[in-house]
Amino acid sequence: MIIAVDAMGGDFAPAEIVKGAVQGSELHKVDVVLVGDEDAIRPHLPPTTSSRVTVKRAAETIRMDENASAVRTKRDASVVVAALLVKEGAADAMVSVGNTAAAMAVGTLWLGRIRGIDRPAIATVIPARTGPTILLDAGAVVDCEVENLRQFALMGSVYAENVLAIERPRVALLSVGEEKSKGSELIKAAHEILAAGSLNFVGNVEGRDLFSGAADVIVADGFAGNVALKTAEGLVEYVVQVIKDDLRSHPLAWIPIALLTPAMSRLRTKLDYSEYGGAPLLGLNGVCIIGHGRSKARAVANAVRAAKEAVTGGVVAAIKEAVTGATAGAGARSK
Repeated sequence: MIIAVDAMGGDFAPAEIVKGAVQGSELHKVDVVLVGDEDAIRPHLPPTTSSRVTVKRAAETIRMDENASAVRTKRDASVVVAALLVKEGAADAMVSVGNTAAAMAVGTLWLGRIRGIDRPAIATVIPARTGPTILLDAGAVVDCEVENLRQFALMGSVYAENVLAIERPRVALLSVGEEKSKGSELIKAAHEILAAGSLNFVGNVEGRDLFSGAADVIVADGFAGNVALKTAEGLVEYVVQVIKDDLRSHPLAWIPIALLTPAMSRLRTKLDYSEYGGAPLLGLNGVCIIGHGRSKARAVANAVRAAKEAVTGGVVAAIKEAVTGATAGAGARSK
């Protein structure tokens, strides 16, 4: 298996990206192609680099602050070349922790959408109390229609089943109340469609249920999903820091700190985005993993793992099959 990694994307590129990609190759037994400025990449490779790690030259870079339209003019940008490797069959998946909008644009333009999927969605794995929960969309499509949400639900269910090994995943809509009468007109219309469909739809959930394990797949438009995700990330960082500051403010604070350090470490690890590496952009004719711009080596290595899991789980083929089945079922019901 070959994973193309955009080595020039992210706040800590190329050093941390190269380091993480090499670690990911070693840990997960995959070949990695580092795409970008070869002169900038090679100094960060270990002296005894495995033959499983190679470099593919790309002369241009799309900065974090550039508009996504740059993918049309910078045809030799690292993220574009990584996508082309997947499209041409030279790589099985791509990973980018750089400009998110640019990664989504190259995914849509060069990999293309699966027939029957109108808009790709970012599927983020959340460490809920009882196991992983998928939130989608986490920011790709801020203005959604009912059909978009139905497709998100379908793709999220496929990913949960094929990658996370969750049998008949519970699907829910993110709303302002559990009752089906609650929410925007969009959510109420989506509720009606999902309730009549074949997915294991369990109704509405609220923002507090992101970590409760009330559903395996939580569906939202990209605006609400992104706000919920970023709020949760910020709250976790705040709570952990408040606990640390409060303990350190007391004369004998070292005693509880010593006792709590292992538990705090486990909590931080469980809630740390770097443990999950990246989020798949579902709905494309290829595997594309998008990571946090602040990703360092561990996050990149885990993004490589996420790419491998998506390929091994046959996510793209499974979504195609599910879309075909859903279309056939809708046709039969309309007769």
